[in-house]
Amino acid sequence: MTKPLQFVLLGAAGYVAPRHMKAIKDVGGELIAIYDPHDSVGVIDQFFPECKYFKDFSRLDRWAYDTLIDYVSICSPNHMHATQSRWAMMIGADAICEKPATLTSKNLHKLIECEDEYRQKVNVILQLRLHPEVQMLKNWINQQIVYNPEHKLDCVLDYMTLRGPWYEYSWKGNKAKSGGICTNIGIHLFDLLVYLFGMPIKTQHDVRTTQAHGMMIFAHANVRWNLTIDSNDLIDAQSCVRRLSIDNKQFDFTNGFTDLHTVSYQRIIDGHGFGLEDAKYAISLVEKMRC
Repeated sequence: MTKPLQFVLLGAAGYVAPRHMKAIKDVGGELIAIYDPHDSVGVIDQFFPECKYFKDFSRLDRWAYDTLIDYVSICSPNHMHATQSRWAMMIGADAICEKPATLTSKNLHKLIECEDEYRQKVNVILQLRLHPEVQMLKNWINQQIVYNPEHKLDCVLDYMTLRGPWYEYSWKGNKAKSGGICTNIGIHLFDLLVYLFGMPIKTQHDVRTTQAHGMMIFAHANVRWNLTIDSNDLIDAQSCVRRLSIDNKQFDFTNGFTDLHTVSYQRIIDGHGFGLEDAKYAISLVEKMRC
């Protein structure tokens, strides 16, 4: 019987960690250890009740060097992603990293150098690209460009999701740690645009603490985008909107967004995960918005 792939997860007390735990279980992996300085990690019992827990990273580090680990899943605060991805490669594991893989293009290029040095890979979770609605949308856009290459698509992208007062007081409200709203939340939005239209020719933006909007000019599309986590912009506290309008044709990918981690993990195991080269364009965009 083939031994299951061995996983370690960093940032186990975080919001997105349970999706990774479920994905590891769904693909038949074994989560052998988790790390988080905060001990609110009881959710692990739903997935891997025998999993080791480390509150002190130095103890995890000593243990990891004597343990065979295939993948390190990184769900930590954004400013830790690059360092922890490098650590994963140093111990001989591939990394599976939530967005953004790094806060800066400089650190991203250093990680690419580390991939060559350690012969490991940083896989970036770009799950929105795998959304069935997005896949169909990309095919539809390509057809429009082929049949009418002179026409510029007129697009509006709305991304609205509620975050309460806690957000500002957490690491997510600290720009040095999260990169700000365009990096922490908007990275999904901008990776989608890059995936659909390529790199923009020109950008304009107005970024604030809880809201941001702007315009991107692509070779075949003009896109006005709106991003908000302000409750005043939402219909109700439970609502979340991820919607793209193209020439008044509506594409909604609000539902099914949170169920794609398993698909992402299976692609990674099969050798088809998204890498740093895939993630670098959106990282470059949000980095400029931070300046």
